[in-house]
Amino acid sequence: MTEHAPLIIDIAGTELTPADRTRLAHPLVGGMILFARNWQDRAQLLALTADIKAVRADLLICVDHEGGRVQRFRSDGFTHLPPMRAFGSMWMDDGKGAKQRAGSGALHAMDAATAAGYVLGSELRACGVDFSFTPVLDLDWGESGVIGDRAFHSDARVVAALAKSLMHGLLQAGMANCGKHFPGHGFVKADSHTDIPVDSRGLQAILADDAAPYPWLASVLTSVMPAHVIYSKVDKRP
Repeated sequence: MTEHAPLIIDIAGTELTPADRTRLAHPLVGGMILFARNWQDRAQLLALTADIKAVRADLLICVDHEGGRVQRFRSDGFTHLPPMRAFGSMWMDDGKGAKQRAGSGALHAMDAATAAGYVLGSELRACGVDFSFTPVLDLDWGESGVIGDRAFHSDARVVAALAKSLMHGLLQAGMANCGKHFPGHGFVKADSHTDIPVDSRGLQAILADDAAPYPWLASVLTSVMPAHVIYSKVDKRP
């Protein structure tokens, strides 16, 4: 296996400056993460990703592109993907009356999640983006504003099944996956982008509930993003 440099960095604008090129060429830099500020249109994004690869072909070009409210590119041919909760809701819908079929909601939801993963991955790959930090494996406890509808469901079993379906779509598009936010961000209310969330539950509760999808998906997860949370009964540090 090829070792990869540890740092993923970002830039301020829609094209590389001389300083950006110098930083990207540093041997400790392994890639770059894109944000909405780096997007103008498809042609600009293609030019930017080509310029990044021209600096170093092994740089990993990444983005947080999940669907719903976390989707960096939304115009010029990019599909508006639904939040992951939409697939969880679909899972629960077996139809009504004569159309009711036990389990049909789950099957439709898995098919839809696979399709979403394929669309997400193929649209990014077509623009030179290598990797998206998705899917969210957090549980929807109904309290977290920063997670909320980004989560598939409150049941870890449903989360794992739908996430695996989305990962299958990513794989069909030639893209790896990233489970997040380990071991779970959905229980705490605070947004770790602006505050320091503290989850005061014990280790066994966290592993039994929030972290449950990770061992179930161990054979298909290609990377994991940790939560920026303090689990005070486990470790005093974030």
